Amino acid sequence: MPASLAPGVTRREAWSWAMFDFANSGYTTVVITAVFNAYFVAVVAEGQTWGTLAWTSALALSYALVILTAPLVGAYADALACKKRLLLVSTVGCVAFTAALALAGPGALGVAVLFIVLSNFCFGSGENLIAAFLPELARTEALGRVSGWGWGFGYIGGLVSLGACLAYVGWAQTQGQTAAQFVPVCMLITAALFAVASVPTFLFLRERSLPQLQLGAAPIPRAVWARFAQTVRDAGRYRDLLRFLACTLSYQAGISAVISLASIYADQVMGFSTQDTLLLIFVVNITASIGALLFGFFQDRIGHIATLTLTLLGWLGMVGLVWAARGPELFWLAANLAGLCMGASQSAGRAIVGLLAPPTRLAEFFGLWGQAVKLSAILGPMTYGLTSWLSGGDHRLAMLITGGYFILGLLILLSVDLERGRQAAVATSAEPLRSA
Repeated sequence: MPASLAPGVTRREAWSWAMFDFANSGYTTVVITAVFNAYFVAVVAEGQTWGTLAWTSALALSYALVILTAPLVGAYADALACKKRLLLVSTVGCVAFTAALALAGPGALGVAVLFIVLSNFCFGSGENLIAAFLPELARTEALGRVSGWGWGFGYIGGLVSLGACLAYVGWAQTQGQTAAQFVPVCMLITAALFAVASVPTFLFLRERSLPQLQLGAAPIPRAVWARFAQTVRDAGRYRDLLRFLACTLSYQAGISAVISLASIYADQVMGFSTQDTLLLIFVVNITASIGALLFGFFQDRIGHIATLTLTLLGWLGMVGLVWAARGPELFWLAANLAGLCMGASQSAGRAIVGLLAPPTRLAEFFGLWGQAVKLSAILGPMTYGLTSWLSGGDHRLAMLITGGYFILGLLILLSVDLERGRQAAVATSAEPLRSA
């Protein structure tokens, strides 16, 4: 580990950074992927045909809020060197609003939509901010490895939260409880674990960046907007980053559809029970952790582009297996292939952005990455949801169509030149920033 870390970074600090991935993964695993999404469709929406579309629309609204704010939040964090403080605000918000999801009972559509939008907005904002610390912690030649540690550790955190919920659901079902009774408790469990596991991050992770804004020179909102406007004006200098963000938008649309709708597909098409689905997601988190760690190592050896290409080919294979699956065996194989590719592709994407972002503007450029990821999280699930609705509930067709996003991502990836993009990032970082 020490050879992979930047000078002055300790093992404890690297661990505390990875602990945030551990902490927040419970939210995506339990709320977005495994438990609350299926509960929303079956219980909150009371099994209506518009339930899946309502779920994807609520997610789309939360992602739209992140898209509108992410680069400006990042520019503010860079200007005032306050990534850690903003991360704390987003964490408290996500924990509180996740706990509030316990109030969403049968038919309580407004409550469920409100708190899923707020909690997911806070999660997405925090995800961008924690990622901006990566280039400060890892050596340039070890970005893939360190990013892989975070994602791999994160999936273990997802396992802990899901395992706790799985144990509780198993007990609750033996007591004759229904989903309307045990799912709200799962939301409280998830929120509590997020809060506790994130404590090391705020105790040991250092804010290394220095304030870049002269507070008396201009009002802060105006200065932050001027910094972002400068980035927009200089966009042509970051052509490889822009191409990679377009690639990210494409392949993450497919990933987002799979993550957001996995348990719905398992329930509606494969006939899985709640406990069957939880067990499936539990096992998939193990393969995702392995994928993040294994491919993070290979990424620094064989190259970022080659690694991401392999994982996108794997995603295409997964789509084919899901479409062909008529029984649980092939579906289980497809799900674990998805897990392996999910950990690898998400870890690789974060490392590539760390390579292409100017060192003095990390939060802002990871905010742009967050924009692409969240826009994909609208595009992919909405494509799936609309296809399912227009086809009268044909989930197999919806899954097959989302596979086109992986093909598009592969084609765009071929045009990205990482060496040229890195040179542009370093050159930009050496120039003075205009704050107003």
